Amino acid sequence: MSRLGTVGEMQGERASEGRAPAGGERPADPLRVLSGIPRQRGQAGAVPADDAAPPPRPARAWPRPWQLLPTPVRTPFTFGFALLLVGTSLFAEYADPGLVSELLQGSSTDVVHLAQAPLLVLVASALWIAGGMASAYAVAFLFVLTALERRIGGLRAAAVFFGGHALATLATEVPVAFSVAAGQLPESSLHRLDYGISFGVMTCTGALAGVLPAWARWPLLAGVGYLALTDLLAYADPMTDWGHLLSIALGVAAWPLLRHWRVHRTGPAPLLGDLGHPALRGARTH
Repeated sequence: MSRLGTVGEMQGERASEGRAPAGGERPADPLRVLSGIPRQRGQAGAVPADDAAPPPRPARAWPRPWQLLPTPVRTPFTFGFALLLVGTSLFAEYADPGLVSELLQGSSTDVVHLAQAPLLVLVASALWIAGGMASAYAVAFLFVLTALERRIGGLRAAAVFFGGHALATLATEVPVAFSVAAGQLPESSLHRLDYGISFGVMTCTGALAGVLPAWARWPLLAGVGYLALTDLLAYADPMTDWGHLLSIALGVAAWPLLRHWRVHRTGPAPLLGDLGHPALRGARTH
């Protein structure tokens, strides 16, 4: 083959490489087809890794004011129990004083009533607000139990409230019985008037701190602990004040159980392979 022929063939091949194929279609650019491949360092148009902008941080979703109060759909236990407390508070305010005094005496969790009908008085004593609807514990009930029920559910929030109320009541009244039997307290201490929601509210406050982020957990515990210690040092009602501190401790002791309940209620985050897989998705449902 002559040199001229070889040069001609080479020029023809180069021309055919730059010519568009039949039908007006150009060959696809590999970088354009595989657009998902990241550009390498040094490639034209690539952004150096050191100069790459960090991903935007998600904004914190603050609750709206009306979401802090109970509703019949989102927080049915808190909403229904709040209506019941409003009813008993109005009854205590406007009903016959003699009848109200008799009902409060019958609902008292003193030693005598606990020995006669423990379950009845433990429930009945939590249906009254000492100090009425304007008391601090009534306001705390709305906000604390609403926040707790939104996180762990209504039945579990009720278990925390009544469990703390019952345990703190027994822990403060049983020593009174032993002290009277030992002669250290008069027999009138067996008929002490004791009712209200404060033990349950303080237990739920301590429990709520365990399911809140750290920036809200420790200020909440510090504030409620300071109030309880201040009341105890004032020594106006030491038995009730010791019960408040014990109630906070009961709520804190329930943190592992509450976190387990919360994870079980919301469910674990699905793995990437579980998404859209019916068999795996059904195996993870409880």
